[in-house]
Amino acid sequence: MKLVTQVKLLPEADQAAALRSTLRTVNEAANWVSGVAFEQGVPREYELRKHTYAELKARGLGAQAAQDVIKKTRDAYTTLKANIKAGNYGKPGSKRRTKAESKPISFRPQAAQPFDDRCLSWQYDAGAVSIWTVAGRLKNVRFACSPDALKMLREHRKGESDLIERDGVFYLVAVCDIPEPELHEPDGFVGVDLGIVNLATTSTGYRAAGRGLNRHRARQIELRRKLQAKGTQSAKRLLKKRSRKEARHTADINHIVSKTIVTTAERTGHGIALEDLTGIRSRVRLRKDQRTSLHSWVFAQLAAFTEYKAKRAGVPLVYVDPAYTSQQCSECGHIDRRNRRSQATFACRACGFLANADDNASHNIARKGVTVWTAGRESRVPAIP
Repeated sequence: MKLVTQVKLLPEADQAAALRSTLRTVNEAANWVSGVAFEQGVPREYELRKHTYAELKARGLGAQAAQDVIKKTRDAYTTLKANIKAGNYGKPGSKRRTKAESKPISFRPQAAQPFDDRCLSWQYDAGAVSIWTVAGRLKNVRFACSPDALKMLREHRKGESDLIERDGVFYLVAVCDIPEPELHEPDGFVGVDLGIVNLATTSTGYRAAGRGLNRHRARQIELRRKLQAKGTQSAKRLLKKRSRKEARHTADINHIVSKTIVTTAERTGHGIALEDLTGIRSRVRLRKDQRTSLHSWVFAQLAAFTEYKAKRAGVPLVYVDPAYTSQQCSECGHIDRRNRRSQATFACRACGFLANADDNASHNIARKGVTVWTAGRESRVPAIP
């Protein structure tokens, strides 16, 4: 399992200048490579290297740095193609998709640049790194991180590390390859119903209320509206700052909720069943006043956090079809859209079962989790006659 660990660099003034110059140089080069790739119809990496490698060397990039710039550019086009194929830029002919397809990909001056072990080496005991720059090799560039992050780096770091600059501060984002423990055989499943009013409701009785997060989002929306109306440079800087702060706040809540879910499943010997909500934004029709809530709902992040935490703990996790989980009675199995009296109330029209709607849905998801797990464990090989 691959995870990333972020450390903060603490360079001296001359070291910071060299790092900043390096990022700007490699990203200017990446923009040039992107233009060549666009003109050549985005060839394969080997073909793109033949068109650009000599020029990158002439611009002062080292051999490996030039290779990394070419690979970064080609990977950006691969990602763009995958997003277009998945419909993330809209339908063919849409304004957003046309704009994405009609010009080369561009890189910000502070965009991340990958460094492999030939361009970057770590000295964990000294708390420093040695890194290639356009001004030469920088040695003893100090870094700071938590003891847990340092332990993860020391034991599991593997592959490339990305250098990024954010608000004048430099960070290294390192890839760690952590071995996954064996999954235990679950004694049932914890069903998790994701929502907006309640971020997560489990079949074990845990409920993560979304009231506080929704109030926080409402305040941020109102603040963004005022700053956008003002339109000054300082207002734009504050908008950018507030956007990152809101993202960190939401991620922190999702980390807390996902950790609680995984810890409960691990303690009780259960697996975890989540709804497969892929494409929900394009499937669901909502009134205009409800769209902001749906599109700012970071259920995919919560599911991703739960998934990787479950892998680290050896807890089985499955995704189930969310169809009718909110309309089906968890007691008798009767399905009727009228069973859902309101957002919070479920009342079965067949057996009279009365429960919180999210609690009822979580039990249906748990039952589907058992079915999916059992089906995955059964052999599909035809029986020998």
